Amino acid sequence: MSVAAQSPLQPWSAPLAARPVRATVRLPGSKSMTARALVLAALAEGPSTLRWPLRARDTELMVRGLRALGTHVSTVDERRWVVRPRSLRGPAEVDVGLAGTVMRFLPPVAGLAQGPVRFDGDPRARQRPLRPLVQALRQLGVQVDSDTLPLTVHGTGGVPGGEVAIDASASSQLVSGLLLAAPRFAKGLTVRHTGTRLPSRPHIAMTVQMLTAAGAAVDDSVADTWTVQPGPLRGRAWDIEPDLSGAAPFLAAALVTGGEVTVPGWPHVSTQAGDRLRHLLAEMGATCTLSPRGLTVRGGGSVRGLDADLSDAGELVPVLAAVCALADSPSRLTGIAHIRGHETDRLTALARELTALGAEVVDDADGLTIRPRPLHGGVFQTYDDHRLAHAAAVIGLVVPGVRVSDIACTAKTMPDFPALWSSMVGD
Repeated sequence: MSVAAQSPLQPWSAPLAARPVRATVRLPGSKSMTARALVLAALAEGPSTLRWPLRARDTELMVRGLRALGTHVSTVDERRWVVRPRSLRGPAEVDVGLAGTVMRFLPPVAGLAQGPVRFDGDPRARQRPLRPLVQALRQLGVQVDSDTLPLTVHGTGGVPGGEVAIDASASSQLVSGLLLAAPRFAKGLTVRHTGTRLPSRPHIAMTVQMLTAAGAAVDDSVADTWTVQPGPLRGRAWDIEPDLSGAAPFLAAALVTGGEVTVPGWPHVSTQAGDRLRHLLAEMGATCTLSPRGLTVRGGGSVRGLDADLSDAGELVPVLAAVCALADSPSRLTGIAHIRGHETDRLTALARELTALGAEVVDDADGLTIRPRPLHGGVFQTYDDHRLAHAAAVIGLVVPGVRVSDIACTAKTMPDFPALWSSMVGD
C-alpha cells in the first residue's frame, strides 16, 4: 500500500528543548472510549451522558454520523455531552473522514436503520481495510452494495443476527463494530475470528467491558470468539478516561530530554492500549511512577533501544520509533504489519522519514529495525497521520531544525496539540 501524497502546507518548526522538559500535561479524553460510548448511547433505550469526552475530528465525525441516522447528540457543553436515542432512519449520508471507528462502527448500526445510508470519506479512507466487515454484514442478512468506500447500507429496520466468521487480522475494529450493534440484532451475534494474529486486543477488551457496563450479556470465554445475547442497552453516564495513547509524545519528551512529565488522571486499571507506555518507556530507561497524582515519567539521562512485540499497541509505534532513533542501541519493533492499513502505511512512512533525518531504518513484513545514527534537521512528512506528526515533534525536541509538514493533521485526535506541545517545552 503506497504512502499518500502530501498537500503543500507551510511546515511547522518543532520546538527545540533548551533544557530538560518539566511539565504537567492534562490530556483530552480517550478517542476509543468516546467513540464506543457514543455508539452504545445511540443504541440504548434511554438518554446517556459522556463526561469529559474528546472533541476532535474523529469524534465530531462520529457525532455527525449518528445525528444523520436520527440520534440527538448535544455537544454544547464541552465537559458533558448528552445523547438521546431516536429511531434509526435513512436516507442518510455519513462522512467517515479518515476515522476507522466511524467507517467500521456505523455500518452495523446502519443495518438497523430504516432506509439507505451512504458512507464515504477521505481518499485514504477508501484504501483502509473494510471488506471483511462488509462480508460479515452480508452473512447476517444486511444488504451492502460495495466492498469498499463509497458504499451504501440498505437498512430494513433490523438485523437478524446469528453467527459470523471474520478475518480481523487487519484491524480489531472489524470485530468491535459488529459487537457494539449486536445487542440490537434479533438473535444476537456470535463472532469468530478466523485469521492468524488478531491485533489490538485491548481495544476489543474495551468494547466487551463497555458493552457489559451498558447491560449487554457478552461471553468471551472462548479464544477469538465473542457471543452477545440480544437485549436492551441501558442509557448511563460514561466517564471518559484521558487518552493514554495520546500521552505518548508528552511522556516520551521526559525520556529524551532527561526531564519529568506528569499526566494527571491516569487510571490504575485500563483497557486502553496506551497503558503499556509506562512499561515500555521503563524498558527504554525511564522511571515511571503511578500515583494518585497521575503517571509521572522521568528521564534518566540515556535512552535504551527497545525489542518489543507491539501487536496490541500499534498506535504507539510512531512515537516509540522516534524514541528508538534517539537511543544508544538498536531496536526491533515487531507484530505491527497491520499498521500499514492505518491512516497511512506507517511502516513505510516511518522508515522513509526517519531515514531522511539520518537514522538507519528497515521495514519488513512484520515491523521495523532501527539502528540509531546522528540525526539532523529536515522536513518530516506526515501523510495526513497525526501520530507521525507526534513522532516528528519528539525528535525535534533534541534535534535542531526538524520541521513538520502538516501539524494540522493532529486535529484528528488532539486539536490543541501544537499549543500543548509548545507550552510544555516552554515550561
